[in-house]
Amino acid sequence: MTEPLYTLDILRLASESGLSPRLADPDATAERRSPVCGSRIAVDVVVDGDGRVTEYGHDIRACALGQASATVLARAVRGKTTAELTAVRDALAAYLSGAVDDPPAWPGIDILSRAIPYPARHAAIRLPFEALVEAVAHVSEKAR
Repeated sequence: MTEPLYTLDILRLASESGLSPRLADPDATAERRSPVCGSRIAVDVVVDGDGRVTEYGHDIRACALGQASATVLARAVRGKTTAELTAVRDALAAYLSGAVDDPPAWPGIDILSRAIPYPARHAAIRLPFEALVEAVAHVSEKAR
């Protein structure tokens, strides 16, 4: 753990977390809070008829790692299906816990690997992905 946790790249990503504001008319919203660190996020999504995310917005109150994670998610979420998002959420949890060696197939997510030795930070990193999966699941439930 001699490397700094909060790198310039992570801080840059965190500073961009406000570039994906809440949506005015989402198909679904999910709010999640991490009891471990107190981080919270509200995620809004619009999903097309094929089940792909077409619009995404969030409001996040978290440490720089949680904010950076939300930015990484926001940059690549459009066009993803519920199955793809669920797989990435699960792969991220496995990667952070050390159960697998390779980061999930998601652009830019490897920058968060610096936090692996800090389990208390994992919940904030997972939070945006967990909230997103919950939001798209709400859309699927409405469609039934």
